[in-house]
Amino acid sequence: MPNDMAELFIDSQNSLGEGPLWHPGRQQLFWFAIHDGELFAASTQGEIEGNWSFGEPAAAAGIIDDNALAVATASGLYRLDLASGAKSLIVSIEENDPLTRTNDSRVGPGGGFWIGTMARSEKTPSGSVYHFRHGKLTRIKSGIYIPNATSFSPDGTIAYFADTPDGLILKCPIDPQTAMPTGDFTLFRDTRGEPGHPDGAVVDSEGYVWNARYGGGSVIRYTPAGEIDRIIEVPVPNTTCPAFGGPDLKTLYITTAHQQMSDADRARFPLSGSVFKIELDIAGQAEIPVAL
Repeated sequence: MPNDMAELFIDSQNSLGEGPLWHPGRQQLFWFAIHDGELFAASTQGEIEGNWSFGEPAAAAGIIDDNALAVATASGLYRLDLASGAKSLIVSIEENDPLTRTNDSRVGPGGGFWIGTMARSEKTPSGSVYHFRHGKLTRIKSGIYIPNATSFSPDGTIAYFADTPDGLILKCPIDPQTAMPTGDFTLFRDTRGEPGHPDGAVVDSEGYVWNARYGGGSVIRYTPAGEIDRIIEVPVPNTTCPAFGGPDLKTLYITTAHQQMSDADRARFPLSGSVFKIELDIAGQAEIPVAL
């Protein structure tokens, strides 16, 4: 099948760029530099319009309204006032464990926020996935190395998930009113024969899963049945997460990383850690606000 190539959007070169989020009310793309504990916002023209620091690793966000985000950091979920930069704790998450941090997270149907955690060393299965909704935090999965690919079907009945090292993308049934699991995780796609490993993912308006391939320099689109439909190539190896954005939700933004790359590989792929984009003929889904 013919492959498409994404182009440079912002030459950010973050060590670990992650968590892209399109805010329709602000018409801005947000994303994180996890290790630096920083959040950025950019216009559709690729101009940086905001930068916030958290003083600890920060990985993902959900929309509260046009003025605030709920940001998942190493110690908890915080409300961030985008105008003042003020932060207030919504709920603590593993705040007494200095060895873990948050990672891939996404808001699902009913405003239920799935929040993943992992060992900072990436060497032990110390991570979990939590479900947050209306002030209640519930652990729904544990024993995870690197939680990723959290995403949801358009009808709100299926959640997708991957523990990156094992190469498997899983799915489970969920309550479309709350995003709480209603059954077991089963195999959606065994990706071990494909380039790289499963990282972040997003589901488009047609129910197809777009999965970033860390180490594979691409984003792969899978059908609802788990078959490869389309491949978007990225001119750097470590693609981390896609997000649909733009006025019509037909721009796919892709974050990347340069962590742990050798000097030779950094020289070979000088744009590693930057944000890329590609215009598509397929729309994504609008982000659902967090149910606080």
